[in-house]
Amino acid sequence: MKNKDFKKETFNWFKSLFWAFIIALFIRTFFVGNFKIPTTSMVPTLKVGDRLLSNNIIYKIREPKRGEIIIFKFPERKKYLVKRLIGLPKERIMIKDGKVYINGRIIDNPLINNRYYYSFGEYGVENEIEIPENSYYVLGDNSFNSDDSRFWGFVPKKNLVGKALFIYWPPWRMGIIK
Repeated sequence: MKNKDFKKETFNWFKSLFWAFIIALFIRTFFVGNFKIPTTSMVPTLKVGDRLLSNNIIYKIREPKRGEIIIFKFPERKKYLVKRLIGLPKERIMIKDGKVYINGRIIDNPLINNRYYYSFGEYGVENEIEIPENSYYVLGDNSFNSDDSRFWGFVPKKNLVGKALFIYWPPWRMGIIK
C-alpha cells in the first residue's frame, strides 16, 4: 500500500512540475523578456552586464511613449537592441548643439533633455527630417558611444519587442528602469 501511495504522489509531483514548466514557458515567451546589456551605449542608465526584464505585451495594448527604454529586433544584425525612444511616427526631428528638437521645439522631457546628443551619422539630423509612419527614432543615453538611429535610421513598429522594466542583476543595481 505504501508503494502505491508513493507512486501516486511521485506522479502528481511530476505532473505539477510539468504544468509549472509549461506555464513559465508560456509567460516567458509571450509576456516577459530577459536581456543582457553587452555595450556602453545606454550608460549611465544601463551598464555592461546588467540583466533586465521587459514587458513584451505592453506595445500590443498601447503605443510606445517618448522617453521609454525599448527593446527591438534589429533586422540586419539579427539581434536585440535596447535604446531610448526619442521620436514618434510622423514627427520632424533634428539634433542641433546637443539638443533634440521635435517639430521645431526642444524636447521637454528630463529623461532626454539632460543629455548631450551628438549629431553625427547619416541620420544625425542636423537638418530636420520626418520620421516615417509606423517607425520610431531611438538614441542611446551614451550618445558618443551608441550605434543608434543616427547611423542606421528608423525602427519599424513591427520590430518592437517590449519595454525595459527592471534590472535584476547584479543585485546592487536592482531596480526599476527609468
